[in-house]
Amino acid sequence: MSPRQVPPGTLSAALPRPGKALGAVMVGLLAIWIMFAVSINWGGGGDWLFKALAGSTDGVLHGQVWRLFTAPFLHLPQGDAALGHMLVTLLGLFFLAPSLEKKWGGKRLLAFLYGAALCGFLFQILVETLLPASMSARFGQPLWFGAVGAVEAVAIAWALSFRGQSVALMFVLPVSSRVLVLFVVGLSVARLLVGGAAPEGLFSPFGAMLFGWLVGGDPSPLRRWMLRRKLASLTAQKKKLQSPHRIPPHLRVIEGSRGSKESPDQPVDKRWLN
Repeated sequence: MSPRQVPPGTLSAALPRPGKALGAVMVGLLAIWIMFAVSINWGGGGDWLFKALAGSTDGVLHGQVWRLFTAPFLHLPQGDAALGHMLVTLLGLFFLAPSLEKKWGGKRLLAFLYGAALCGFLFQILVETLLPASMSARFGQPLWFGAVGAVEAVAIAWALSFRGQSVALMFVLPVSSRVLVLFVVGLSVARLLVGGAAPEGLFSPFGAMLFGWLVGGDPSPLRRWMLRRKLASLTAQKKKLQSPHRIPPHLRVIEGSRGSKESPDQPVDKRWLN
């Protein structure tokens, strides 16, 4: 998928250009994957470290909180699906994230990617905890890791940020932002329906996509909600200040007249009036 916006029916083979922040993320993920792949498959070690850093619902709930923060950096180091797991992450970031990096800046993109991954894994923990034991054993998994959820959050954020525009899917098929959302969400739903295992867990992509929907866009739905709340609060304060019968709390009213009851013709001493 290329982030270059193209009109429907127009094909584009232009490659995106990741910025410094996105490039550092991609190089870092690839380097970590190579390190574990070499150490586990060729060095005869490293498996214990990988398992110690990977996410685990039971481990996090028992105080191993670091797993939640290290899991996004890990990808399958061995097996038939290992190469595909790494490629999906890198290609997803390469084709979609450069547009957001250019629009948001590097710092916001980095915060978005990490926040989406963490939100996804927190959702994985929540669902696995709430599911009955029989279903948790079927749909849960002992370890979860990877940044695929963050890539799906990027797709949602891209669709929100570039509404009505098209993206060249696999360099060939132009799809609108709405179709891109349907494709990404539908893929995660289909994987959940068939009950297939996923390195990042079956539920984490939904938490990551929710984060992408709340935070993505300019302004994002979350920011629009916060702005509406702030506007409502300021409007209420303004109406309260403009009330015609409002009396400052630090003042008291003393009724006055031309004179007192004892001496109607004598003026009241006004030194004691507010």
